[in-house]
Amino acid sequence: MRRLFITTAAAALFFAGGVANAHPKLVSASPAANAAVATPEKISLQFSEKLVPAFSKADLTMAAMPGMAAMKMPSSAAVGADGRTLTITPKQRLPRGRYSVDWQVVSSDTHKITGSYNFTVK
Repeated sequence: MRRLFITTAAAALFFAGGVANAHPKLVSASPAANAAVATPEKISLQFSEKLVPAFSKADLTMAAMPGMAAMKMPSSAAVGADGRTLTITPKQRLPRGRYSVDWQVVSSDTHKITGSYNFTVK
């Protein structure tokens, strides 16, 4: 009985540890959050785990300005060869203004993780 308890407890710790570390986290972004940059050719998001490309995406939106509503910018998003980088490529040059990057990623644990951040094109 004692051996069964120890084995069960060890298995529970193993699986609990795996689940706790299983969600991808945003490690870095370029441009960085709240940065003021020249027009970027691409936006790169680096995650702590490999992503599932079919379920990982991002949108780029220009914030509302006086007399103009917020506008989703035409762009494409793809997971890089390293499996951990999500790259957003605008289809046109980004005009000056404030932008939000809204991302959704899925790793092998199949949980959807979302987030967003802002940057400014000066």
